[in-house]
Amino acid sequence: MATTAELFEEPFVADEYIERLVWRTPGGGSRGGPEAFDPKRLLEEFVNHIQELQIMDERIQRKVEKLEQQCQKEAKEFAKKVQELQKSNQVAFQHFQELDEHISYVATKVCHLGDQLEGVNTPRQRAVEAQKLMKYFNEFLDGELKSDVFTNSEKIKEAADIIQKLHLIAQELPFDRFSEVKSKIASKYHDLECQLIQEFTGAQRRGEITRMREVAAVLLHFKGYSHCVDVYIKQCQEGAYLRNDIFEDAAILCQRVNKQVGDIFSNPETVLAKLIQNVFEIKLQSFVKDQLEECRKSDAEQYLKSLYDLYTRTTNLSSKLMEFNLGTDKQTFLSKLIKSIFISYLENYIEVETGYLKSRSAMILQRYYDSKNHQKRSIGTGGIQDLKERIRQRTNLPLGPSIDTHGETFLSQEVVVNLLQETKQAFERCHRLSDPSDLPRNAFRIFTILVEFLCIEHIDYALETGLAGIPSSDSRNANLYFLDVVHQANTVFHLFDKQFNDHLMPLISSSPKLSECLQKKKEIIEQMEMKLDTGIDRTLNCMIGQMKHILAAEQKKTDFKPEDENNVLIQYTNACVKVCAYVRKQVEKIKNSMDGKNVDTVLMELGVRFHRLIYEHLQQYSYSCMGGMLAICDVAEYRKCAKDFKIPLVLQLFDTLHALCNLLVVNPDNLKQVCSGEQLANLDKNILHSFVQLRADYRSARLARHFS
Repeated sequence: MATTAELFEEPFVADEYIERLVWRTPGGGSRGGPEAFDPKRLLEEFVNHIQELQIMDERIQRKVEKLEQQCQKEAKEFAKKVQELQKSNQVAFQHFQELDEHISYVATKVCHLGDQLEGVNTPRQRAVEAQKLMKYFNEFLDGELKSDVFTNSEKIKEAADIIQKLHLIAQELPFDRFSEVKSKIASKYHDLECQLIQEFTGAQRRGEITRMREVAAVLLHFKGYSHCVDVYIKQCQEGAYLRNDIFEDAAILCQRVNKQVGDIFSNPETVLAKLIQNVFEIKLQSFVKDQLEECRKSDAEQYLKSLYDLYTRTTNLSSKLMEFNLGTDKQTFLSKLIKSIFISYLENYIEVETGYLKSRSAMILQRYYDSKNHQKRSIGTGGIQDLKERIRQRTNLPLGPSIDTHGETFLSQEVVVNLLQETKQAFERCHRLSDPSDLPRNAFRIFTILVEFLCIEHIDYALETGLAGIPSSDSRNANLYFLDVVHQANTVFHLFDKQFNDHLMPLISSSPKLSECLQKKKEIIEQMEMKLDTGIDRTLNCMIGQMKHILAAEQKKTDFKPEDENNVLIQYTNACVKVCAYVRKQVEKIKNSMDGKNVDTVLMELGVRFHRLIYEHLQQYSYSCMGGMLAICDVAEYRKCAKDFKIPLVLQLFDTLHALCNLLVVNPDNLKQVCSGEQLANLDKNILHSFVQLRADYRSARLARHFS
């Protein structure tokens, strides 16, 4: 059986158990082992082992049954014991409830007894206290203070408590009978109050926070408590303003007092608020007045800069003080303090601002024109000027004499930057110094000044002067400076638009003034664009006029009908060379003067006019065969010049013109074929006929027959 037990291992696996049994049995190995395999012996061993397992199973089963019986017996005993414990627990709980009720009853009796004792003791204490006060009152009545509490300086706290109560009692006594004693009590009250304040002052100078707190607690019930606070505030500021920056000194002072005041006074927020009020109304107000009054009437620029700086530093100080506990509505409290300092300066701020901005802007402009030795001419306003403007817009005629500006545009980026910088500073001051309800209106007033001096007095004046300086279209060798005016005006207006968006819009974005500003800006833009369009149109006319002069001076009739057809050595005419050189120069100038779609628009207009000029110019001559070839070469050069425009329409026009010029040299038999080609098929027959008529051999019957 021991051997059988040894075969069991944890965890139990039946296959492994059989294997172990086989290997332990003699003759149970494989045929190749040291002992021959004996199945009978192995079977016998299996039968015996099964019998052993059955015996073991019976033994274990009996043991299990015995343990189960024992477990059931112990469970019954345990249940019985638990029931007994529950019964004893219920008894104990009942005893606990009885004890708790008894304790509550005793406690109620004790409280009742305490109330009775207190009811008896309180009147007794009051009587004792009243007796003491009567004793002290008698001493005042007799005129001789004998009690130790009045003669011993170390008992000043007890004396203060007594005299404060006597002072309240004396207030109720009739004056005619007790005037003398009331006077003595009041005198002693005043003396003790002074002593306490002196004691507080000395403790503050010695830095004795504990003593200061004790004295302040006693003085809290005296009328002189506020004087104690005043003394504290005054001494706090001694030696506090040693730097050059009074605002930084004030911030440091308030931070230091904020840490200390809670350890001294029972109402620290009130004391700190009173200190801040004292700093604002005395120190800061005096400092601001000294800084502003000396330049208020003599130097507006310095006055505005100082006002902005002082107001900004004051509001920054106020922001720092918002961290402290100053009571319920500290925002309103600090705002009132700031207003009390600056109200006399802010009431008329915008008048000073606009007056200074006007004078400053006028000075900047005048200084610029003086540097150019230029006397501004009057542009004129009213009905006559408006009539001239309408006539000029509709007819494009120069009204009035042309002015020689000697190439000066009368637009200065430095002047513009100075004007915008002054206005930017004005907007910043306006944002800071204006009342929120007045901010949009004040910002609009500043904007109108900017429009007046920058847009009207400078840009518009330069445009008017530029328009007046544009020569007539039939002038020879005219210098065209208006494109320079256009270039600089675009640059200036971009700067103006940027300031409008960056500095004005935030101030008026949520007010009705926004629409007014946008409308005014729109009117200014339209007015300037109208004058720019007029000037560009007249400048293009001058360019075409210059080309006409070049063609008239350089183009000869013999260019296209040479006397010797066999001796033509040039590739294109001299007139073509000079016109192309002039056009390229003007195209480059236009590209440099404008940006965006404006370049394409102006170049397209110039290209169309250039094409019309060449077309009409070619219509003036008669062409031999060699002359026609030369005309084709000229037009090819013009077309090459037109490519610089980079405008498809212009190039298409010159392509068509080049195809038309082929009619001047094509064989009469091929005329119909050429006219029906891709580039000429859609043209009016009269146009084709007009070019064919320019041929020197047009009168021949053969040519007329082919084209009919």
